Formats: sequence, C-alpha cells, structure tokens
Amino acid sequence: MAEFNEVYRRASYYDIAFSRDVRREVEFILNEFQRLAGRPLTSILELACGPGYHLRLTAKKGIRSIGLDLRPEMTEFGRRHAEAEGVDIEWIAADMRHFTLDKPVDAVITMYDSVDCLLTIDDLVDHFRTVARNLVPGGIYLFEMTHPRDCSPWDYGTFFYEGERNGTKVRIDWAVNGGARVDPLAQVSEVQTRMTVTENGRTEVFDDAAKERFTMPQEFVSIIRLAGGLEVVDCYGDFKAGQRLDNSPASRRMIFLLRKPDRS
Repeated sequence: MAEFNEVYRRASYYDIAFSRDVRREVEFILNEFQRLAGRPLTSILELACGPGYHLRLTAKKGIRSIGLDLRPEMTEFGRRHAEAEGVDIEWIAADMRHFTLDKPVDAVITMYDSVDCLLTIDDLVDHFRTVARNLVPGGIYLFEMTHPRDCSPWDYGTFFYEGERNGTKVRIDWAVNGGARVDPLAQVSEVQTRMTVTENGRTEVFDDAAKERFTMPQEFVSIIRLAGGLEVVDCYGDFKAGQRLDNSPASRRMIFLLRKPDRS
C-alpha cells in the first residue's frame, strides 16, 4: 500500500497545510445516518484519519470516535491534540485493509482521497470486506474522492496545499512530476510531492513519491458488489443533500455512501 512517508510522518507540518473546517462534512454524515437508520449516530471510525479533524467534532457531540491511520506519528499527533481539547478518541495505528475493532460501529468514513492508496482490486476488495465486518447492520460507510473530472492518470492537474501557524509556513505541492508516470493497465500513477517548510528563518524541502490508483465510479460499484457485505446508497458531488455526482460546477467531489444491509 502506497504512502507518502515524508509528508505523513511529519504530522505537525501536515496539520498546518491541510487543516480545514469540516463542520459541514460532519453534519452531512450525521444527517445521512439519521435518515437511513432512523436514529442518531452513536459511534464512528475514521480510516486514514490523520490528525482526526472529523473525530474531534463527533467526540465533542458524545459520539464514540475511533481514528485509524497507518502512520503512528499521525495517531500520536491526533492523540495529543484531542487530549488538549478535552475530547476522548480511541487511536489505532493499523492498515485500512485489515483491522478488527473490539465492537462494530455505526459509521466508517475515509476522507481526503485516502482510498486511492489501495493499488489493486484485491486491496479494494479486502478493504470493503473489512469495513463491512466492522459495521453494525444498517451501518454506513462514506468515502470521499476527487471528482474524476478534475484528476485522472492522464490529466492529473496541479494541486498545492499551504498554511502558516506561529511563524511556520508549509506548502505541499502535489504531482510536481505532472503525474506523468502512468501504468495504464493498473490505472496507477506514480506521483511526486514536494513539501517546503520555512521555520525560524530556515527553509527545508522534502521530496517524496508514492503510487495512487484511479478508480472510476462504475468500477467502484462493481468492486463493492464483488466484495459483498455493502450496498451502494448513492454517489454525491458534495456534502449537500440532493447534490448527486454529475458534471456541474456544484459537483466538486465524488462521495460514495454505502450501507451494510440489516437482515433483521
């Protein structure tokens, strides 16, 4: 499974560049679960959680919140900040393809394109089966990806993320190689990143590379059916009720909402 080690193990710099207001996203998740399950959400797991932005909000609402990330630096960073904010979150350093919770949860979420680190169909099948196994009957799985219009192996686009805090400036440029090294059969692109950090009058540059898989919407549908255990509820274009995935400007992201059937 691919990972950008230089970016993700420097959790404090990642946080400066990527921190964002996720209140609308959390409300959307809570509302969708309420709509489908007919009851409030009581537990949630975020995969590839990073610093746990969504979990800090759900934990403040009294929801059992669990963060799982492959990088222990991220889970430790998230733990420290959650404790500073006075919120109780469980943290797990593990692989999103294979994990087992002590108790299944109402909802699982994976944000920020993190599913693209699963490079093969086998990886994706293992992932979806593991998610289904750790959900309660009637539970939901929501994962967020870039709109395929805006990024593909052959037209990756240019993206950067930046921020400043307490005199430290961080900029992360994505696909500084243009995302050009593509395996068309595997739909995998090797992507190079560059993190530029200016701190205490000194600038450091960290170059990194990893692979990302581009999975199209109908391919996701087929892989989810192959994995079993989850059904597709809808595919949205934003964290907004009624905004389905289409090619309009209002459709900014690709957000799959899945549900574990309740056989009872």
